[in-house]
Amino acid sequence: MLDLNRLKALHAVHVYGSVGAAADALMVTPSAVSQQIAKLERETGARLMERSGRGVRLTDAAGLLAEHAERILALVETAEADFEALRGEVVGRLGIAAFATATRGLMPGALVQLKRHHPDLHVQLYEREPERVLREVARGELDLGVMQDWLNRPIAMPEGLSRATLLDDVADVAIPADHPLAERREVGLAELHGERWISSSPGTVCHDWLVFTLRNASLEPEIACMADEYPTQLALVAAGLGCAIVPRLGRDCVPDGVRLVPIMPRQTRRIYAVWRTDAARRPAIRATVEALISVSREQENAWAVS
Repeated sequence: MLDLNRLKALHAVHVYGSVGAAADALMVTPSAVSQQIAKLERETGARLMERSGRGVRLTDAAGLLAEHAERILALVETAEADFEALRGEVVGRLGIAAFATATRGLMPGALVQLKRHHPDLHVQLYEREPERVLREVARGELDLGVMQDWLNRPIAMPEGLSRATLLDDVADVAIPADHPLAERREVGLAELHGERWISSSPGTVCHDWLVFTLRNASLEPEIACMADEYPTQLALVAAGLGCAIVPRLGRDCVPDGVRLVPIMPRQTRRIYAVWRTDAARRPAIRATVEALISVSREQENAWAVS
C-alpha cells in the first residue's frame, strides 16, 4: 500500500524541481521530504532519486509514479470535498493567501466573520504575490486565493479554477500638495509627462502594470523610488519625491502633503477570489467566499459615503 504523504512528497519534488523547493511548498524540512521519498523507495523497490551535480533528480520510475500521484491526490481532494458537502458542515482546515493590501484591507473582517459563524473551521492565512497565489491554488497547495489584476492587463486564468469578483478598486494619482495639478478635479495620463514615479519593485504585478500603462500612454516612466507598500509610497509622495498611482484599498491614512486626483481614463484593478473548481462543493470554500464578498461590499459602501 502506497502511503499518501510519501506520494505527496514525491509529487512536490516533481513539480518544484528540488527537495528544498518541495519542502518550502509543503512547509516541512528538506530532511523530512528526503525521508519520505526514501521510505517510498523501500515500499516500491525502485530507485526514485539520484545525484545530479550538487542536487538530485528524479528517475524515470519516479516521474511515472509522480504522474499517478497527481491523479491520486486529485481524487483524494474530490472525495474530501464530496464528503464535506454531504455533511454540509463548515469544518476542517483551509489555507488561503492574499496579496498585501487585501491581507490588510479585506482578510481581517472576513476571518472575524468566519470565526464567529464557523468556529470549527481553522483558517491559515498567508501573504503572497498574485502570481504565486495562482500557482499554489492551481497546484492544490492552497485552498483559496485572493487575487488582483488590472482591467487593462488581466492575468490569464489556468484551467480548472473558478473565480468570484469581490470588488473593483479604482486608482487615483497621488501627487504632492504643491504640484500644479493638485487642485484639478481630474487629470489625463498624458498630462503627467516628465513626472518622476514611485513604484513597487520590478517583477511585481503593480510595477509591471505601471510601466505598461504609462508606455501605452506614450510616457516613458522614470522610476525615482521603489517601495512595495502603498503607505510608504504615499509618504514618499508627501516628501515631494515623485507621483504614484494608488488604489483605494491601498490608501489607509493619506498624509497631509498628498493630493489624490482621479485619472482619465479611469484605472481600475479587479480583486477576486479563486479556487479549484473540483473543490467548489466544500462548504468551507463557499463560506469563505461569502465572507469575502460581504466584507468587500462593506468596503465599497464605506468608499461611497467617504
